[in-house]
Amino acid sequence: MKYQAPWSRQLKWITALTSVILLGIPLLLLDKAPQAESRLYTVAILLPPAIFVLSALFAIRGYRIERTALLILRFGWHTRIPLQGLTSAEADPEAMHGSIRLFGNGGLFGFTGLYRNSKLGRYRAFATDSSRAVVLHFPERTLVVTPDRPAQFAAALQQKISA
Repeated sequence: MKYQAPWSRQLKWITALTSVILLGIPLLLLDKAPQAESRLYTVAILLPPAIFVLSALFAIRGYRIERTALLILRFGWHTRIPLQGLTSAEADPEAMHGSIRLFGNGGLFGFTGLYRNSKLGRYRAFATDSSRAVVLHFPERTLVVTPDRPAQFAAALQQKISA
């Protein structure tokens, strides 16, 4: 079963603004090129586009539920999450509210990485629209994903738990 990963308005704005900045910095620097180029200058020109490209490669395109795993679909590859030990899956549009990012990406092509809030504690997010959150509880970890049909996604995973 395959599910899309729609972008929230917030994600679209953050990605657009950050993209303009990351792609604009090299253009501004090239316009103000010093007489003698240095390594620092070269890094300053190459690093912002590299961040843009790497972030784009990690963008979440969708989710696929297989027999024993959940696949987080990316451009050209996927992240495999084994479903062994999954205890519950529930749609909760409030799950990510009040979250603090501990490590990861906070809005350039997605909200991914380690987060924390009072409701879930520490969790790993693979999200594009927090209002579509589905919380996956495992004995020693919690994951949040944001498929286009959260209730159907959670029900499909609950069926796997029951089987």
